[in-house]
Amino acid sequence: MIRLEGINKTYYNGSPLHVLKGINLQVERGELVSIMGASGSGKSTLLNILGILDDYDSGDYYLNNVLIKNLSENKAAEYRNRMIGFIFQSFNLISFKNAMENVALPLYYQHVSRKKRNMLALEYLDRMGLREHAYHLPSEMSGGQKQRVAIARALISKPRIILADEPTGALDSETTQEVMDLLKEVNREGMTLVVVTHERDIAMQTHKIVHIKDGIIGEIEMMK
Repeated sequence: MIRLEGINKTYYNGSPLHVLKGINLQVERGELVSIMGASGSGKSTLLNILGILDDYDSGDYYLNNVLIKNLSENKAAEYRNRMIGFIFQSFNLISFKNAMENVALPLYYQHVSRKKRNMLALEYLDRMGLREHAYHLPSEMSGGQKQRVAIARALISKPRIILADEPTGALDSETTQEVMDLLKEVNREGMTLVVVTHERDIAMQTHKIVHIKDGIIGEIEMMK
């Protein structure tokens, strides 16, 4: 599903900063993989490259056997919309849109009719146990409810892979486990997930833990 071969990335804001140094990584279809590393280790840059939000300098990135390299903005957006769902620590919900409208948003960019996308959004909210919150604004929901809305939004376009950047970072421990249980359920249904986390107990619930330090992948732990 994902294959990285010799990925390098340097930023040139002032003095050059070599963030990723020859990254090789493979994520199989249906895997649940976590990426761990200290701040500045390169994990966010790696996730941005996986999400086609950032370019890389050298190497090759294959997503579903398609080489992702030197894409135009339109082509990159097309691949993102079709292939990838995103979940963020800060939820990234639109404050003036209700839960249903937030979940339906990816389908708007796929030119699905309003009636159909709202109907599908209600189905996904129902799956997340949030149908009764469909017309609530983000300000009227708890952190856990907002993250479940974000998960529904990530799933509605039926992507091939979901990238989650610290998805439980803003949640208490009980809600954290509820969100992880949802992600594991989605994974059991065949979805490929890559989760960036600082939390060891979250990472231990994934199939394998990829440790990154100073832009280099070190140990890869296989979980039972």
